[in-house]
Amino acid sequence: MSILGSRFVSAVAAALALAGAAALPAQAQGLGPSAMRERIDGLIPELEAYLQAGMKSFDVPGAAVGIVHDDKLIYAEGFGVRELGKPDRVNPATIFQIGSTSKAFFSATLAQAVDAGKLEWNDRVSDLLPEFQLSDPWVGRDTRMLDLAAQRSGLTPHVNDGLTGLGYDAMTLVRSLRDAPLTRVFRSDFTYVNITHIAGGIILARKLGMESWSDVVRSGIFEPLGMTSSSSSAEAIEKAPDHAVGHRQDEAATTAIPFHESFPYIHGPAGGINSNVPDVSRWLRMQLGRGHFEDKVIVSEENLDVTWTPRVAINERLSYAIGWVVTATPNGRIVWHNGGTMGFGAHVGFLPDRGVGIVVLTNAENRGFPDAVAQWVYDRLLGNDAVDNVALALEETREKEADEREKAAPPVRASAPQDLTAFAGTYMSPLLGDVTASVEGGQLRLRLEDTEATLTLAPRDEDLFDARLDASGVYAPVVAMMGDEVVTQVRFERDGDGAVTRMDWVSPTLPQTFRRRQ
Repeated sequence: MSILGSRFVSAVAAALALAGAAALPAQAQGLGPSAMRERIDGLIPELEAYLQAGMKSFDVPGAAVGIVHDDKLIYAEGFGVRELGKPDRVNPATIFQIGSTSKAFFSATLAQAVDAGKLEWNDRVSDLLPEFQLSDPWVGRDTRMLDLAAQRSGLTPHVNDGLTGLGYDAMTLVRSLRDAPLTRVFRSDFTYVNITHIAGGIILARKLGMESWSDVVRSGIFEPLGMTSSSSSAEAIEKAPDHAVGHRQDEAATTAIPFHESFPYIHGPAGGINSNVPDVSRWLRMQLGRGHFEDKVIVSEENLDVTWTPRVAINERLSYAIGWVVTATPNGRIVWHNGGTMGFGAHVGFLPDRGVGIVVLTNAENRGFPDAVAQWVYDRLLGNDAVDNVALALEETREKEADEREKAAPPVRASAPQDLTAFAGTYMSPLLGDVTASVEGGQLRLRLEDTEATLTLAPRDEDLFDARLDASGVYAPVVAMMGDEVVTQVRFERDGDGAVTRMDWVSPTLPQTFRRRQ
């Protein structure tokens, strides 16, 4: 996925493929709390065997699983190790990155702000954050607060997420949307983006007089729920004595990777939370309690319901709400979200009509495994047809990864290598500043002057190159997270005389244009 990467897109697609059909009232099944508890207890031995077999198939070093029922955490267990090759075992208290399951926390903080009269769901975003502009002025002007988290912006999926790995800050990401292409239909097409959530987090912090959205979620959610182990920075998870280490999964190996603030933490409300099973169970209890937790009202039922309400269809069985996916199955609905960072995969979801919640946390990038395990549990608790979801997810993952390898393979170049000095010079972007192209050691390199990141370009065609981030200086841990991943393809454009006049980054997720200085 650039920095969010194609791997995450594949994981999301695998997860979204796991679905059911039209919903029926929960009462149709006639399962009261005691009967559901018996069903959960009876499933545990099979679940543990299924989970551990799936961990082996997906090469997942460690996992933690929790099940909430009847306003209690009734099952919590850890499996495997916190870091590959080291003896420390995962337990329920082990802290993981929970990735995009953070989006539901963002939607809850929006709901709290509406409860407090600080904003309305229908407020125009540009009125609250003038830096928020889109390439279509009408769409940018009509984007409302509710739209920020509803995944129906019309933007290209994951657009400009990769800028964080190149050293750019959150506000630069927000400003980048003014030139990002709108490739889908506003409010009609599902399109998964992250930067809109960053914009919403900035607005909430300003409205509430706080420094960042991290402060907003801590004061509004973590503290009142007693989520004492949850945090939102690389430093916090590294300092925690019981934390898992993330693992990148390449074709050759599963590799432990470092933590770095560039991802997912700059993305904040889009995916920057660290947590564990006991803390997430409290979050699920609040959701199942319709905004209530123990003797406190955390969110009004009215505005919490707004976050559960479907806003855009993903397919005939799935819809996206506000920070949640809603699945219709033959015997009841599922409200859930997955999360994928460079080295962690997560699933958090619940059966709102049955009082059951599930959390699956893993320390390997999300290729569909956490979602498959959770769907397997949901189907059995709801009485849906039994499906081997892990096997299906593994098959789809292998097919997608084979397709990605084929697309990434460089073509056989029939012509002789071009004169690289023709591309040397300085190129300028109003958003990203100057980029210097130079030939060093027979290779073409780009230096981003504002952030000091450097990219090495490998030729694919006469004027087309694959750009990879160099593991130098502060970017060494970023490259360790990403692996040998192409950040973007770069195409140089020429005028009628053959002189290079422009450099375009042509990957759909990182579309940028740089004009050559004369």
